Amino acid sequence: MKALDFDQTVASLQTLLKPLALKLTHNGEAAEDLIQETMLKALANRDKFRQGTNIKAWLYTIMKNTFITDYHKRVRRQTFVDNSEDQFLLNSPGHSVHNKAGGKLAMDEISKAIKKLPHDLKTPFMMYWKGYKYTEISDILDLPLGTVKNRIHLARKDLKADLASLRG
Repeated sequence: MKALDFDQTVASLQTLLKPLALKLTHNGEAAEDLIQETMLKALANRDKFRQGTNIKAWLYTIMKNTFITDYHKRVRRQTFVDNSEDQFLLNSPGHSVHNKAGGKLAMDEISKAIKKLPHDLKTPFMMYWKGYKYTEISDILDLPLGTVKNRIHLARKDLKADLASLRG
């Protein structure tokens, strides 16, 4: 298919993309933006279109992938990295300030509960908590994999019972 024929075919299918764009975005302006982005990508990648392929399905695929990519970008923009030792990813749609006293008290209680765990449960649990995989713990402690999983489960169960008051 010649470039001019391809461009005309893609342009003629533009109106058929609107229902899918509206279904994905639930917003008229966002749907128009998505259609424009789809058309731009289709025209920029005309060399990737294979003769005999359903061009409408090809455009739908471009649109769907564009929507998904944009969605992931929006989610990443609303996520920030906590630079603490464990580096958690947190979704933060708004700004809030919290008093850290409650968290410190909770961490003190958690630390006390962990210290009360029997050594055979505490060691695999702490290794798992620090990021070791079950198989690594099994190899390091020279224990069967099932034993490691069971001990971590029992440690969690004991901690959950011991820390029930924090759920309040």
